[in-house]
Amino acid sequence: MASKSNHELVPEHAIMSEKEIKELTERMRIGVGNLPKIFDTDPQAVALEAKPGQVIKIHRKDGKIEYDYYRIVVQS
Repeated sequence: MASKSNHELVPEHAIMSEKEIKELTERMRIGVGNLPKIFDTDPQAVALEAKPGQVIKIHRKDGKIEYDYYRIVVQS
């Protein structure tokens, strides 16, 4: 599930599958708990209906550079 805000400055957010999370943590050699956090009350988390423990992938664009950022959903 992906969320696209109407505001041009808000990047695309999507909830990651368990398989994607496993691949991410293995590639980065970290635990899920080491990811930056996002509250379940954040407007994008609410729009995605994200639950604590899920990981949100944020696709950002900075000029010609595109990259992904990851956050674990925590209860506020």
